[in-house]
Amino acid sequence: MTSVSDPLVGHALEGRYRITERIARGGMATVYLATDLRLTRTVAVKVMHVGLGDDDDFARKFDREARSAAKLCHPNVVSVFDQGIDNGRPFIVMEYVHGRTLRSLMRQEGNATRGSEGLAGPRPMDPVRALTIMEAVLCALAAAHESGLVHRDIKPENVLISDANQVKVADFGLAKAVSAQTSTATAGLLIGTVSYLPPELVTTGKADPRSDVYSAGVVLYELLTGQKPHTGDTPIQVAYAHVHHDVPAPSEHAPGIPDYLDALVRHATARNPEERPHDARVFLSELRTVRARLRSGVTADSELTEVIATGSPEVDEWNDSTGIRVRQRYMPADYNPRTQLSPRSASTPDDPDYSTVLAPPSTHAPVERHPRTPVERRRDVPRRRRRGWIALVLVLVLTVGVGVGSWWFVSQRQVATPALVNLTTDDARGQLVRLGLTAGDTTEEYSETIPAGSVVRTDPAAGTEVKPGTAVGLVVSKGPERYPAPKLVGTKLTDAKAALLGAHLKVGKVTEIWDEKVAAGIVLKASVAEGTSSRPGTPVDLTVSKGPEPIAISDWTGKGGDDAKKALEKLGFKVKVSEKYHDTVAQGKVISQDPKKGNGKRGDTITLEVSKGPELVVVPNVKGMPLASATQTLKDKGFLVTREPVAGGIFGLVHHTNPEGGTKARKGSTVTLYYV
Repeated sequence: MTSVSDPLVGHALEGRYRITERIARGGMATVYLATDLRLTRTVAVKVMHVGLGDDDDFARKFDREARSAAKLCHPNVVSVFDQGIDNGRPFIVMEYVHGRTLRSLMRQEGNATRGSEGLAGPRPMDPVRALTIMEAVLCALAAAHESGLVHRDIKPENVLISDANQVKVADFGLAKAVSAQTSTATAGLLIGTVSYLPPELVTTGKADPRSDVYSAGVVLYELLTGQKPHTGDTPIQVAYAHVHHDVPAPSEHAPGIPDYLDALVRHATARNPEERPHDARVFLSELRTVRARLRSGVTADSELTEVIATGSPEVDEWNDSTGIRVRQRYMPADYNPRTQLSPRSASTPDDPDYSTVLAPPSTHAPVERHPRTPVERRRDVPRRRRRGWIALVLVLVLTVGVGVGSWWFVSQRQVATPALVNLTTDDARGQLVRLGLTAGDTTEEYSETIPAGSVVRTDPAAGTEVKPGTAVGLVVSKGPERYPAPKLVGTKLTDAKAALLGAHLKVGKVTEIWDEKVAAGIVLKASVAEGTSSRPGTPVDLTVSKGPEPIAISDWTGKGGDDAKKALEKLGFKVKVSEKYHDTVAQGKVISQDPKKGNGKRGDTITLEVSKGPELVVVPNVKGMPLASATQTLKDKGFLVTREPVAGGIFGLVHHTNPEGGTKARKGSTVTLYYV
């Protein structure tokens, strides 16, 4: 599951719990993997969805979750460490169980077993194994029921199995004090998973310990058969089936299930809560009895079936010394579900001391005694003699068996590879030595969850049966795999890409922008600062210069010089202006421009030549001068000369000019001489 787009990843809740990745998402909250920065440990954090924290009812429910779960301290219950509110989002901090859910285990084993047949999904589990798993679940529920709490959502997804094969019940998020039995419906929504929903939650909205017993019975049915008891196209149809139809006997779908195991499931899943075990402790006692029968190889036991089915465990026992038949009821006469929880209920699931519900007669009140007649006692004498011979034979057989077993134990016994995850190397080696094993080669690998120097896994894997003296390899954590980001800013893009690959990182998004000062192809910015530690494969975004931005140059020839200068300077150019006389270009207009067109960059210089208009010259006064001298004088001033004769005056002299002397005329223009 990807967490890159989750805004909480990388955030530290209340500055203490840094979110590293998202684990799962539910209807009310999301569960994240986080690091407790104060205690340097990995934890799981459940954060309420955005918006729900604003609803007082939801907020109270979330707060109740933390408080209720924190009351439970049991090896089969996921521990709650802390609670808080970060930016309006309530959260709780829980123990992180490194492993998988019971649902994941069922799917994995089902796929592995049925994959070759093209089938998918769970498969029937070995009954003894199923009961062992459920025993741990019931131990957790028994502790909760003793504390007055009801889980309300028992399902395979809420049963966690650690890498060390420890079973833990998670998510007491909907737990509620039994003394405050109010409706479990919130805004019309039924709380609980419909496939494991007890009928009373559908009909009345009320829950008590027997509701958890029902859900646990459905889970046991699914483990034994590989399928759920009720299905439908919609959740409403499934809920309807729980109310109106009994859970079938597991043997209907899994042949070979003994009658007393059928009775155990049917008793736990009775539609009427009054007909079920009244809490998890009673269900746990029945389950241990059934498992003991299974282990002894009993394929049918009508008496035990009747005891479980009726909920009134009564059987006959005989006392040889008194000859009195005793009908003993195997439920404590002073039983109280709030005070009689077994002090060993949290013991290991395989503890044989708690594999039977039939307690010693001395701790129970007999229901009735029936004195036997002398004839009946005489009939028992041959029986006792036969039993004596049978006992002798059994002793001989057991003696031989013990001898053979001792030989096998010494020469052929197997040792299970221990679960060493999270232990230091020295502690792991010490435990191997205590079990008669040796520590093999030690290798290292990175781990996001196991502290550096602690064991990640073993080779062979935990639980593998091996001979004493076998070398067990240890894979030890080097801690999280992190690499420092190299220097990127100021380098060429090609060099930056090579540096990222060499640092076990990868190139992310490359963005190019114009820059007036940095040459094209040079890295301007990087999303990860130099020296920052990052996970391998972390994408690093780069911003690269495209160099100065090109600016189009417009041709201003023949246009106003002032307008041209202002427009070009606004674009970022420097403008140099020169002026000169021009006979054809009006004053103030651009005569020429350099460069005339193309592209330039900000700060480039553009030269403009602006016209001062035609150059004007004073016409010399040549009146009265000889014609030749007057002509030369005008030509020297840059004028063209034409001559026209007139009458009246001294012969050979200039009479007048046009334009007249003393006035200004354009240099190069024509002056007419009128002479006599």
